Amino acid sequence: MVDSPSRTPAEAYEESRRRALRPKLTDFLPVLSFELDPFQLEACEALENGHGVLVCAPTGAGKTVVGEFAVHLALARGRKCFYTTPIKALSNQKFADLTARYGAESVGLLTGDTSINGDAPVVVMTTEVLRNMLYAGSSALNGLSYVVMDEVHYLADRFRGAVWEEVILHLPEHVQLVSLSATVSNAEEFGEWLVEVRGDTTVVVDEHRPVPLWQHMLVGNRMLDLFVGEAQDSEARINPELLRRAEDLGRLHVPWGRQRRGGKAGQQLGGQRRTGFRPASRVDVVQRLDNAGLLPAIVFVFSRAGCDAAVGQCVRAGLRLNGPDEVEEIRTIIDQRTRDLPEGDLGVLGYWEWREALERGIASHHAGLLPAFKETVEELFVRGLVKVVFATETLALGINMPARTVVLEKLVKYNGEAHVDLTPGEYTQLTGRAGRRGIDVEGHAVVVWQPGIDPKQVAGLASTRTFPLRSSFRPGYNMAVNLVHQVGASAARELLEQSFAQFQADRSVVGLSRRIERGKEALAGYAESMTCHLGDFTEYAALRRRVSDREKALAKQNSNDRRAEAAASLEKLRKGDVIAVPSGRRIGLALVIDPGLEPLGEPRPLVVTEDRWAGRLSVSDFPTPVEVLGRVKLPKQVDVRSPKSRRELAEGLRNTGIVAPSRGRRRSNPDDDAELATLRRALRAHPCHGCQEREDHARWAERYYRLLAETEQVERKVAATTHSLARAFDRIRALLRERGYLAADEAGEEKVTEHGQRLTRLYSESDLLAAECLRRGVWRGLGPAELASVVSALVYEARRDGLTEPRLPAGQVADALLATQRLWVDLEEDERRHKLDRTRQPDAGFAWPVFRWARGESLEKVLIAAEANGQELSAGDFVRWCRQVIDLLDQVRDVMGGGDPVGAVASKAVDALRRGVVAMATV
Repeated sequence: MVDSPSRTPAEAYEESRRRALRPKLTDFLPVLSFELDPFQLEACEALENGHGVLVCAPTGAGKTVVGEFAVHLALARGRKCFYTTPIKALSNQKFADLTARYGAESVGLLTGDTSINGDAPVVVMTTEVLRNMLYAGSSALNGLSYVVMDEVHYLADRFRGAVWEEVILHLPEHVQLVSLSATVSNAEEFGEWLVEVRGDTTVVVDEHRPVPLWQHMLVGNRMLDLFVGEAQDSEARINPELLRRAEDLGRLHVPWGRQRRGGKAGQQLGGQRRTGFRPASRVDVVQRLDNAGLLPAIVFVFSRAGCDAAVGQCVRAGLRLNGPDEVEEIRTIIDQRTRDLPEGDLGVLGYWEWREALERGIASHHAGLLPAFKETVEELFVRGLVKVVFATETLALGINMPARTVVLEKLVKYNGEAHVDLTPGEYTQLTGRAGRRGIDVEGHAVVVWQPGIDPKQVAGLASTRTFPLRSSFRPGYNMAVNLVHQVGASAARELLEQSFAQFQADRSVVGLSRRIERGKEALAGYAESMTCHLGDFTEYAALRRRVSDREKALAKQNSNDRRAEAAASLEKLRKGDVIAVPSGRRIGLALVIDPGLEPLGEPRPLVVTEDRWAGRLSVSDFPTPVEVLGRVKLPKQVDVRSPKSRRELAEGLRNTGIVAPSRGRRRSNPDDDAELATLRRALRAHPCHGCQEREDHARWAERYYRLLAETEQVERKVAATTHSLARAFDRIRALLRERGYLAADEAGEEKVTEHGQRLTRLYSESDLLAAECLRRGVWRGLGPAELASVVSALVYEARRDGLTEPRLPAGQVADALLATQRLWVDLEEDERRHKLDRTRQPDAGFAWPVFRWARGESLEKVLIAAEANGQELSAGDFVRWCRQVIDLLDQVRDVMGGGDPVGAVASKAVDALRRGVVAMATV
């Protein structure tokens, strides 16, 4: 911002007044190259006035300016500011931005595997690093006045979200919190919680996108607007031409496999000639965007393999989006970014193919990329030298890579467990990358039409503005021992009651409590309506219910008894037995081909019936025990899939002369039950039994008991919700006491034991299992490579179920892994008993690759061996998992100390792993 050389007296006065009211903000404004929007001014003013702030605004709106102003305030006042982010890539990017502005001596970086200038007045870090500092009581917290929590909506993440709340709850009261969030519909609720736990907090919400976003669908070779109306008008109606075009192509579409099998380009289907239609290819999409002037673009593919395949398709098609000058600039940046890569690893890393694609202006971006590759792509894209990036959704997590256009290939993604539809919030987060502030007049979101995608579905995603923020906070083992150690069990329970999770849970109880009150009022009315002048009808109605319940119980018991008898009889069947199926579609004689005995389940015999049907029967086909009526000698091998074989077996069955017996279903008589007989006598003897209005009263009683059951269910739900986190904390403490991590001191107060002290410094997802392994000594006697191999089982998690058994190094590794697995089995049993979340089972899928790397083998050998073992392991994945192993080994070294054998070996293992591509700096 540059002052006008010819200001009027009124403008000069306004400038003077503004400087007096907000001097630090006035000093900050000239640093920027743009005017602040009203929401940015409001948040910065609140911050300068000593308030915490929560800023909720769309992606690309400029929320980070408020965080940068907190940095400016800290430096201007001689204090410290920590800038936290959810991912290392965003931390690296923010570190570079702030270093460029304030100088290398003023800015540091801490991301777990990178430590640069950690004592600087401004330190960028991942949120986990700050959480660990708070628990450890680090001296780096001295002088801290501001904490920026970028992407604070990440606290909804079910795996890592709890860390954000831990930080918010544990920060000293004097620290001003700057929370930056994507647009959420319950910002006021989140703000109210921040006021409750952090004090005065100003909530600033802005839903205006600085760059308008137009929504489109690419249908065939035509790009059509999704809405008829303004770009951001959620009330706009769907483009009727788009609806017609999608419907027409839906009718024309024939799966390509069916076309090839038919042998013709067109087919007569349903009386109408159909021509094969194929959605636009990735190359077509890029060319279409290029011709329309809509590059640079991010194409979200939701598959790592799909991203890499898309790059290959574009390169093979001869697509070239860069000119000679741009290619030279790209080569210079690539050389700078990758100069530390070992020459011998370039081939296995796919370096030359990656480089060629970049020179053409094409790249992929996903978690499986080597960090150096990923960061190079990010820099080139920001500089406008990469024109199209095929990416997974990880790119949408705050990294500053805006584009003119965002393309979605599909509206379904794999969430780690199943393929699920995109939510409106995810759609908004992804498409929010479109439209570069200060560069583009407007942004564009394009959904590629595929068979099955309805424009109405896309419109629903694009127009929904309700994205509630839901807490995923829950106590864990490390959190529990740290809380007990720092504030004691009682105060820790109170702290957990202050979490956003409990805040939301308690709010949900308000509506349930009102429902309980209304239910109790209605119950009183029902009780009055069933009043009987002859006696206590409530008592009589209770007797009727007991009679009914007993009759149902007897019926169920009879059914269970019959099922058990039938199962026992089926277990005795042998090959060649002739039996009778008493009812159902398969009624008649059947020949047993295979008894179908299951070790852990009920038998399911394979049979052939008189009418040549072959299949398996179950217990449900036999209301009474089955009897063997005769036997037929069968050959050793019987192919029931063969029609001829089934026909011959059925003829042989009919020729035996055996006739299926005619029998009814055996039933036990409820009248033989003494308890039921007693209840019936008491019912008939009750005064209300003779009331002429008995059945009217009974109908009111039925309503009464139905509502009573519903009300009691709601009361149980309220009881389970209220203080739910504190109760979970109590269950964790109970398990930790059993295992010796917590104990009572002489005054009866709970304290952390020596083993618990170790646990306070283990921040793994499998923290308690790691502590148990150290405590039981199951990792003693291992060498550096062996320890790295075994420790990897606690951090590695295969992306999908492995088809092959993981290969293990020879020697002690297998025994140590087996001992680790046994400890996990014991721990899971305890967790099940205490009704706690289960610790993830150790996964040995990375044991062999990390062992070979720690032993000094080349990256090429390690990756080739992994592939030969049927393992999907990219270079980027390998580096990422190695760094996570290093992180846990670092913790083991710190916990055990250099004088302990395991601690000393852990230190050597870290040194053995930290080499080559694994050791390369990430900034």
